[in-house]
Amino acid sequence: MDHAGFAPNLLAGKTALVAGASSGINLAIAQRLARAGARVAILSRSPERIEAAAQGFRRDGHEVLARAADVRDYAGVAAVMEETHRHFGPLDIVVSGAAGNFHAPAAHLSANGFKTVADIDLLGNFNVLRASFDHLRKPGASLLSITAPGAQVAGMFQVHANAARPAST
Repeated sequence: MDHAGFAPNLLAGKTALVAGASSGINLAIAQRLARAGARVAILSRSPERIEAAAQGFRRDGHEVLARAADVRDYAGVAAVMEETHRHFGPLDIVVSGAAGNFHAPAAHLSANGFKTVADIDLLGNFNVLRASFDHLRKPGASLLSITAPGAQVAGMFQVHANAARPAST
């Protein structure tokens, strides 16, 4: 058992893909899945950040497939799903957690800033979920969508995220 009570091989033979896994909660989820024995694919928009995250997996002895893709681009997300399937086999777990956010009073938020966050949080979540459907056909497969408290309780200076998150849950 690891420090959180998971057996090291609990997910041996399973394949997981985590979107938004270059940092934060999603990186921690991907790391936990790998420590539990899953083969893990991670994707994020920044090639530099996703490769830096992948180095940590490799340093810890885990095989990882790391790909840069913008969740707002369905074709890019679908291509990563397909490559993950070819590389590791059928997917067992998909975690959609990519998000965008920054603090700004609504009076100073640009239309482009609002659209960018809404597209990442809402369209990006849809794209990851939709692209996973063809790959999660196994009994027991899991599809998880990670959101933030803004889905239920609005946060100050986050009107863009507060608008997108409830729609993506």
